[in-house]
Amino acid sequence: MSELISYHLEDGIATLTLSNGKVNAISPDVIAAFNAALDQAVTDRAVVIITGTPGILSGGYDLKVMTAGPKEAVALVTAGSTLARRLLSHPFPVIVACPGHAVAKGAFLLLSADYRIGVDGPFSIGLNEVQIGMTMHHAGIEIARDRLRKSAFHRSVINGEMFNPQSAVDAGFLDVVVSAEELQGTALAAARQLKKINMTAHKNTKLKVRKALLETLDKAIILDQEHMG
Repeated sequence: MSELISYHLEDGIATLTLSNGKVNAISPDVIAAFNAALDQAVTDRAVVIITGTPGILSGGYDLKVMTAGPKEAVALVTAGSTLARRLLSHPFPVIVACPGHAVAKGAFLLLSADYRIGVDGPFSIGLNEVQIGMTMHHAGIEIARDRLRKSAFHRSVINGEMFNPQSAVDAGFLDVVVSAEELQGTALAAARQLKKINMTAHKNTKLKVRKALLETLDKAIILDQEHMG
């Protein structure tokens, strides 16, 4: 599929592996590769597993692009928010197998999935935007508001608090934490379980449950283009 996002299909399960340098930065090319892989997964009618490289899912947006200029930053954030919206409304189940750190846009990948598995260890998960001088974008606020516990939402978005894998479960970033050795097997077991559900009912129920969020996100993406531009 792509060097940035590898695509492996087996037994109705599509594993998308992000691999882009030391921190798996989310760049325009990575988002394009993500979208191409998701297109293929829809064609294959596959349950999706998204994962990264040992120790990290992603450290967030590519800072070279984000600091290149307002136009480049707006385009990348818009594409990233649109990808999150797509994941939230994907017609088949989406699992994230997080092999370590998940920061900023990496953490938003967790918040955009149906089931999230993390690994135990000295890893940071969360939204560090205010730590690095970025005002949180509207789309990010709305995704976090919908998916995080209320107390954790304020600490995460406003304070930039980072969580270890265990506390990330309580906050709402993860659903379960396993050892690194168990990550792949746990993700495949979850995918096999999800393969048994009725996919039409899954899709229709997902769109009902997330209707308000998706509508809010559409407005937030436009707001972000206006404010950031």
